[in-house]
Amino acid sequence: MEIALKLRKDEQTLIDACAKQERWAQQKLYETYYSGMMGVCMRYAGNADDARDILHEGFIKVFRNISKYKAGTSLKAWMHRIMVNTSIDYYRKQQRRRTEDIEEAYSLSSSDVDAVSRCSEQEILLAVQELSPVYRTVFNLYVIEGYPHKDIAKKLGITESTSRSNLLKARVKLQKILASKYSHYGK
Repeated sequence: MEIALKLRKDEQTLIDACAKQERWAQQKLYETYYSGMMGVCMRYAGNADDARDILHEGFIKVFRNISKYKAGTSLKAWMHRIMVNTSIDYYRKQQRRRTEDIEEAYSLSSSDVDAVSRCSEQEILLAVQELSPVYRTVFNLYVIEGYPHKDIAKKLGITESTSRSNLLKARVKLQKILASKYSHYGK
C-alpha cells in the first residue's frame, strides 16, 4: 500500500513540476511515456516521421494543458486521449479528398479473409500505415479506440455512412495488402 501511495505522490509531484514548466519534469514525463504514446501515434501516422511529428505536437499539448489534468484519473489515459486527438488534427490538416458513399463499398470483397490472423502485430501496423489517411484514421478510431460511427463522423466532419464505408474499405484494403505481402504464410 505504501508503494502505491508513494507512486501517486511522485506522479503528482511530477505533474505539479510540469505545470510550473520545470524542464527536468517535462523531460521525465516525456521519457516515461514516450514509447507508449509513440505506439498510439504510429497507428495513425503513415510513417515514423509523421508519427514523431504527431507525438511531439501531442506532448506540447500535454505540457500546455497539464494544469487541467484531474488528479485521481489515469495520467496515461489522459495523455492517450490527447495523442489520439492530435492524430485526428494531423489527419484533418493532411486531408485532401473525401471518399465515396457506402453503396460503392458493398461491391468490394476479398478472396483471403484470413490474411490478418496469420500476421504479426508489426506486420499489421505496417499494413495499416499503407492505408490512406482517411481509411487509417477511421480504422483506428473504430477498431482500436472503440468510437461509434456517429462520433467518428462528428470528429472528422464526414457522414456516418462515409465512416462506415471508409471502415469497410480499410478492412478490405488491409486484407489485400496483407494477403499479397504475406501470402507465403500457411503455404
